Amino acid sequence: MLTVGGSVENPDGERTLMPYIDLADGGRLFFTEEGAGRPVLLIHGWACDGSDWAWLQADLAADHRAIAIDNRGHGRSSRSETYSPAAFAADAAEVIERLELGPTLVMGHSMGTIIASALAIRRPELVSGLVLVDPVYGADPAVMAGALRMARADPHGFTVAAWAPFYGARTPAWLPIWHRRRTLATDPHTVSEALAGLYEGEGGLGLASVGERELVKRQAPTLALYAGTGQAIADWDGALEHRAPYEIEIWPENGHFLHQEDPERFAARVRSWLAASEV
Repeated sequence: MLTVGGSVENPDGERTLMPYIDLADGGRLFFTEEGAGRPVLLIHGWACDGSDWAWLQADLAADHRAIAIDNRGHGRSSRSETYSPAAFAADAAEVIERLELGPTLVMGHSMGTIIASALAIRRPELVSGLVLVDPVYGADPAVMAGALRMARADPHGFTVAAWAPFYGARTPAWLPIWHRRRTLATDPHTVSEALAGLYEGEGGLGLASVGERELVKRQAPTLALYAGTGQAIADWDGALEHRAPYEIEIWPENGHFLHQEDPERFAARVRSWLAASEV
């Protein structure tokens, strides 16, 4: 069953909004869309939801069909027992196919950069370009093993503490409060296992050893925007032998949520890149 973010007609002849996709594996994915035109798929980060993109959706709606999803286990989408990058990417691919979007600009933040990358690697025909907002790959497995032990012991406490270094001088006071509230509303199993999916085993695309092998397979033109705290990852990323045009830019005064801290600047930068790259 496909229930699209438009409307369906009920037996009384009235039309009802149904912004869900019933996935092939039995899960249910919530999404919203704004505007019409070239498609853009917006993928949020860990312990967040699709509302992270509301500001950008408002800008893109002028000439794009901007679709923001809630990843499995997050927001209003159903829980799952599997939270690997491959599973998240399969959901995103199903959204693109079921909505008949064709090749799509895919934009991801944080965990969403790994999901978008996994999608571009596995289903390159579905991805026309990538915008990656403060990527979180290139991680040391020993460091992440310790972090995952803490995350599994106290998922919410670990996550709230983990957010703290991601904010900076340009972070508005309300933003950490909003993030903390959503984190506490996210199922603890989702919180810990979504993180584990990024940084455990051969499917852990966030690990440096896996990323060095897999991320170079991406074929879509890419804009990677890093926060000031992301310099080390940006250096690691820049050393990879990318197959397609790959532009890296660092915003030194911004924190991890740079697209929310400076939404107008972010939207303008994305548009300038789109115009120059013809994605």
